[in-house]
Amino acid sequence: MFQDDASRALDRQECLHLLGKVPVGRVVYTRQALAAVLPVNFSLDTDASVVLCTSAASDLVLAIDGAVVAFEADEFTAATHSGWSVVVTGRATVVTDPAEHERLTLTGPDSWMPLQDGVFVRIESEVVTGRELKGTRVMH
Repeated sequence: MFQDDASRALDRQECLHLLGKVPVGRVVYTRQALAAVLPVNFSLDTDASVVLCTSAASDLVLAIDGAVVAFEADEFTAATHSGWSVVVTGRATVVTDPAEHERLTLTGPDSWMPLQDGVFVRIESEVVTGRELKGTRVMH
């Protein structure tokens, strides 16, 4: 059982700060009317949107372009029962503007997978929520 003060909600700025500290998160989306989760590397753009780089023909791009998705990232330490989790919810779109694509080629994430036809996907940070676990565990 956890004490009441063992977790707390994080504000938007705290959430974005924490997201900037980890390289991998999970896209939560709908695939063939079922929930799907895919781990991806990412970066935060200057407007606080989450940016991914993947193949233009990937199942992910086909499923999420224009859809509202969730993106989750976290960091936990099992030994201390502490950590945080942040969820960004917003519309995902493939970046089609050539100037924006060029800018993201220089500043955005590199895919961890080999790509021939890479595209950037932007997830707008319309809703940003997070929780921190402080690791104050009480045994009963």
